[in-house]
Amino acid sequence: WGSLGPGLKGAGCLRRPQRGLTQSRWSFAGDRKAVSVDLGSRQLEISSGKLARFADGCAVVQLGDTAVMVTAVSKTKPSPSQFMPLVVDYRQKAAAAGRIPTNYLRRELASTDKEILTSRVIDRSIRPLFPAGYYYDTQILCNLLAVDGINDPEVLAINGASAALALSDIPWNGPIGAVRVGMIDGEVVINPTRKEMSSSTLDLVVTGAPRSQVVMLEAAAENILQQDFCHAIKVGVKHTQQIILGIQQLVKDHGVAKREVQKFFTAPEEIVECAKQIASEKIAAVFSDFSHDKISRDEAINKLRLESEEQLKEKFPEAEPYEIMESFNVVSKEIFRNLVLNEYRRCDGRDLTSLRNISCEVDMFKTLHGSALFQRGQTQVLCTVTFDSLESSVKSDLITTAISGIKEKNFMLHYEFPPYATNEIGRITGINRRELGHGALAEKALKPVIPQEFPFTIRVTAEVLESNGSSSMASACGGSLALMDAGVPISSAVAGVAVGLITRPNPEKNGDIEDYRLLTDLLGIEDYHGDMDFKMAGTNKGITALQADIKLPGIPLKIVMEAIQQATVAKREILQIMNKTIAKPRASRKENGPLVEIVEVPLSKRARFVGPGGYNLKKLQAGTGVTVSQVDEETFSVFAPTPAAMHEAQEFITELCKDDQEYQLEFGAIYTATITELRDIGVMVKLYPNMTPVLLHNSQLDQRKIKHPSALGLEVGQEIQVKYFGRDPTDGRMRLSRKVLQSPATSVVKTLSDKNSIVMGSAIPESARSPS
Repeated sequence: WGSLGPGLKGAGCLRRPQRGLTQSRWSFAGDRKAVSVDLGSRQLEISSGKLARFADGCAVVQLGDTAVMVTAVSKTKPSPSQFMPLVVDYRQKAAAAGRIPTNYLRRELASTDKEILTSRVIDRSIRPLFPAGYYYDTQILCNLLAVDGINDPEVLAINGASAALALSDIPWNGPIGAVRVGMIDGEVVINPTRKEMSSSTLDLVVTGAPRSQVVMLEAAAENILQQDFCHAIKVGVKHTQQIILGIQQLVKDHGVAKREVQKFFTAPEEIVECAKQIASEKIAAVFSDFSHDKISRDEAINKLRLESEEQLKEKFPEAEPYEIMESFNVVSKEIFRNLVLNEYRRCDGRDLTSLRNISCEVDMFKTLHGSALFQRGQTQVLCTVTFDSLESSVKSDLITTAISGIKEKNFMLHYEFPPYATNEIGRITGINRRELGHGALAEKALKPVIPQEFPFTIRVTAEVLESNGSSSMASACGGSLALMDAGVPISSAVAGVAVGLITRPNPEKNGDIEDYRLLTDLLGIEDYHGDMDFKMAGTNKGITALQADIKLPGIPLKIVMEAIQQATVAKREILQIMNKTIAKPRASRKENGPLVEIVEVPLSKRARFVGPGGYNLKKLQAGTGVTVSQVDEETFSVFAPTPAAMHEAQEFITELCKDDQEYQLEFGAIYTATITELRDIGVMVKLYPNMTPVLLHNSQLDQRKIKHPSALGLEVGQEIQVKYFGRDPTDGRMRLSRKVLQSPATSVVKTLSDKNSIVMGSAIPESARSPS
């Protein structure tokens, strides 16, 4: 610490021994406690007490040699926002995977798509368990400490967040547990390795709460059957209970007490009762008026809100603004839910299992490769399909590749949600987390039906033009229609639907559900006032994607199974409607669509085709807009965005190779060659008129050693006899010699063949493939 000096007094002197005491306390790391959870053949270890001890809570979760550290910090002063201000940040550290970032600065920069999607999964798993009205800034940071390339860190981060919150003094009604469930050869596998996942037909993340309840589901599947999917969820929930018990044991060992919160931001009972008297009948009348659409209903409720809030302010002048607003929200939500629970009525007049009116249209614009408009009620999505070269596929970043093994993908779906879709204004900036999440879900829904071998990269864009609930599932439906319109041979049509949930809690048993209603084809307001947004997509046969956003701290498996069944019935009904517009993919792609052709270039002609430093290929691509990529030593692939561009490319290649027809030369035969140029190192000769000149080196001109061809009296235009020794196997150059002609010449055989000519076209003649 050093000397403070003899004359110093005051606060600094008082703090010195305290800081010294703190320093000595934190110099020891013997406070580490850990529990192990048995997950099949492997152990999941959760530990705390050694790292990041200034955080409110910290946990390290390890499976195999993959380890994730998660910290939780929450402010003690309330936030001005009127919602739970929770931020979850999952970051993939390059050092954890033993790599260095490849960007210019060689350090981790903005979040990748994978990091954002994982952050959303963690957020959805822990947010429902915070107490109502807890409006305090809370941050969960997930740090990858080590990645072995075998065990996926995503579910470890969910469990780490659960443990960090449970071990902290932050109010939270956990813990939860999460597992990844795979299915290999019909067998359920818990937390499969990266190699196992490559052969799995299911990628399901299940987050469970105590008493075998479900908090979050996220799944992508290879069109698996409903019964197999339900079985996987049940097995997953069973294993989450073991993790929960492990975290509870760790909490018990640490003995942390939860903090006394300054204030929970909930509506006072007396203001809520007053709001009921003022507005309940009027609100019920609005929600019972089936003639309302989204905009008119919102306007009517907002008008009632303003009137009611004015009256409440007069009666409760000392009440805070949020208490007045929240009181009206509580009343509005209760009336809306009671209409569904008691009268089986929805605000648009449908019964609980009915779909909204659906209309479909394809081939919207002739210039597009594929397009469709899908309208369900007041949700409208325009989907387009674009084909491009395989070079345009999405390349994964280095760290994602090291962790998940996915290097590139040639199918992508991008979801856009402009502000006018909900009659609002806003800045059009880069993609936000919500858009990324919705696009990823619709992409998961469609990916299993895309053919494995397809000559193009496919990009589907889903632009939401009107939104009143379930726009991500409408994107899956519209995307399926657009793909069929584009002529992509998808294995089956895909449809998606959202199922909602309204529950009545049991007043005697905290956390139990007394009664509930499941709502097919969710409206925006039903999502807002409801307890769940359960999105499921698939084909007539099975399920391809599922995402459950649950606002309750857990729902029973029984409700999840019923929701899957109800969604399956609705999905089949939607597919029947879609099939009336287009039942199967078009037999061929649009006339103005892109083309791919194969160019066969013999090794001997590659230098001529490519040009010096790739000049000819660069000129071809710049002049015609095509993309040329090398498939193997003798094959090039030409991608053209339009037939006109391909026609230009064909003319360019024809012009480039018009004098390229060559005689088939016989090894050891003697030919008459014409000198076209004298060089210091030899002469350039032609064996026939349309041949590209080749070099005859000084060393092969004469038995004597010469330094220049003029020493032999050779001139341009002179004819000389040369012997043919085939081609150099490395660069394809012709090997000729004049000096060996001391013995009688062999007979000369000259035959034409297309073997050594450049051939362009999707069909390659058999003669061009056979060895000479």
